[in-house]
This record gives sequence, C-alpha cells and structure tokens, in this order.
Amino acid sequence: MTNLQRAREAIVSCDLCPRLRRYCQQVAREKRRAYRDEVYWGRPVPGFGDPRARLLLVGLAPAAHGANRTGRVFTGDGTGGSGDFLMAALHRAGFANIPTSQHPDDGLKLRDAFIAAAVRCAPPGNKPTLEEIARCLPHLDAEISALPRVRVVVALGRIGFDAYLRLLRQRGLDIRPRPEFGHASSHELPNGQVLVGCYHPSRQNTNTGKLSAAMMDDVFRIARRYTQLR
Repeated sequence: MTNLQRAREAIVSCDLCPRLRRYCQQVAREKRRAYRDEVYWGRPVPGFGDPRARLLLVGLAPAAHGANRTGRVFTGDGTGGSGDFLMAALHRAGFANIPTSQHPDDGLKLRDAFIAAAVRCAPPGNKPTLEEIARCLPHLDAEISALPRVRVVVALGRIGFDAYLRLLRQRGLDIRPRPEFGHASSHELPNGQVLVGCYHPSRQNTNTGKLSAAMMDDVFRIARRYTQLR
C-alpha cells in the first residue's frame, strides 16, 4: 500500500466529527428524489488525481448530493455545477482529459493535478466549524506528504486558502507577512511552493458572475507557468 493509499483509507474510515458524520448519513438515507435509486457514498471523501501531480487544488468540502453521493471530489453536483465548471477549466488548461465530472466511472483522469479539500465530510449549509477544519487538517497533511512533486497549490476559496496556511504553521512555517486571499493572487512561499488564490466555483459565484470561465482560465495559466518553471 502506498502512502497515498494509506491516506485514502484513513480519510474514508475517519469518524472524528460526529456532527458531520450524522449529517452525511442523514443525507444518504433521505436522498434527493432525482437520486432515490442510487446508493450514496455517505462517508468522508478522499482526494483524487495524479499521484505525480505538481498542481494541488484545495477545495472546501464535499457537496451533500455531489461528492457525498458519488464518493469523488467535485463530482455529481449536476450539469453546470461546480464540478463541471472546474473540470472544464482544468480541461482547457490541459490538466483534465474531459471537461465534465458527473460520476466516478465517467473516465475522468487528471494530468499533473490532484484535488483535495479542507474538510472531507459534507457540512450542513456548507459551513464547517473551525474545530472541524482543524480535525481534518491531518488528512490534507497526509495527502500532501504523499504527493512529493507538488509545486503549486490553488486554493478554491478562502477556507481552502486559510486551511493550507494553517497546515504550514503546524509544520513550523509561519509566513510573515501572511499572504492575503484574492482571486488570481500568487504567493511564492519559503517552502518552494506557490500558493494561488481562486474564488470557489460554486453556483453562487458562477451564476452571479463573480467567477467567470475567463477568470478560472487566468488562475490555471498562472498555475501552468509556475509548474513549468519548477
């Protein structure tokens, strides 16, 4: 078993956050009418992608009827949902072989990219507590440790951005001045990695125009440039 496989097993079997585990299991029992014939994953969701990735994406958490249903990050939240929006951008940038992310058997493969999350269980209202984020950080730590080629970290939203910086502090790297979150902002870090901010590709952001396809392309152009430099 590889270190990445060990990290995956630890994530899937985690029960450290009772509130989140209850919520995920409740959603899996009640389901949505559109998915009533499906068996929900209903467990913590591990990362997904290329074990030799130089690009790491850190999202917020699984969607209740998306990754909590399918078991794969940014997968199954509906046509035009955050998964499709993100994967279309990764596909345009050459990091994904197809532009959609609908179910685990759809043939999607990431190239030189790996997607993780700050929190691995779907939180009510998409709002994990600070304590839940802290309890989940060891899973992100384990996955990053198992991805030795990562050079660029794209944080999808402020929570992912803050979680990554919190993890670095726990590793003994307290960066001053602290990097500020902003869309398409890039920060070269003392550990040799580059942290890039990106608005989260939620429907709330994409449907309102806060985040456009062109803006996502800007982020992955930055990511591509830094991965090629290192």
